[in-house]
Amino acid sequence: MAPADPLDLDGARVLVTNVNGFVGLPAAAACAARGAHVLCHDAAFADAGTRAAFRRTHPRLTPLHAQTPADLAHETGPLACAIFNDDHPAPRAPLAPAAVDELRGALEALCVEPFARAAELVAAMRRRSGGKFVFVTSAAPLRGIANYAPYVAARGAANALVKTLAVELAADDIKVVGFAPNFVAGPTYFPDELLADPAKRAKIEANIPLGRLASPEEAGAALAFLASPAADFLTGAVLPFAGGWA
Repeated sequence: MAPADPLDLDGARVLVTNVNGFVGLPAAAACAARGAHVLCHDAAFADAGTRAAFRRTHPRLTPLHAQTPADLAHETGPLACAIFNDDHPAPRAPLAPAAVDELRGALEALCVEPFARAAELVAAMRRRSGGKFVFVTSAAPLRGIANYAPYVAARGAANALVKTLAVELAADDIKVVGFAPNFVAGPTYFPDELLADPAKRAKIEANIPLGRLASPEEAGAALAFLASPAADFLTGAVLPFAGGWA
């Protein structure tokens, strides 16, 4: 039976990958606040002490020891939702031979790896007769950013993956959505020292129609919404979360 509140995750098993990066922790916390059982993947959890410290700090979240997509599928079992929180450096890389390796690395991290995880998880999701994949991508491909082609192209590939997998998996009642942020405050793409400089921050915010950066908590709340039953008729969409920039 669906929960009375369609935003309630009501014990649903939700996976958040790379939880210590980008918007991972805010997404996990927001899902847990909505009642989800949140499973958190991160490479750092290979260390038992790190896992124990994470449990103490975030008692409502479960850290996973998985190292490969197959390990991840084994540890999670069937999921209501998997949030692929993929991040990768976005260095300035003008078109030149040196940028080719940047493109390969970005494609591996931002498209190949989440595809591999989805491929391992989909069988169990089919067995439970439905579920949801949410790919954290970027709004950058929706407009393009000069001199950042490797990063932007890899994010664009992930956006295309969302569109294609949504059509492929719809018959199994597996929804696929892209969450495409830009201008979210946080050290992944906006180091603290950058945002602490009023002039530099003002220059960044001048590009945003809403005139400010989003908080990580706002991004987390949006991801919890996408994971919830309230978004169950949404599939194949790549949703910009960029304050009107895209």
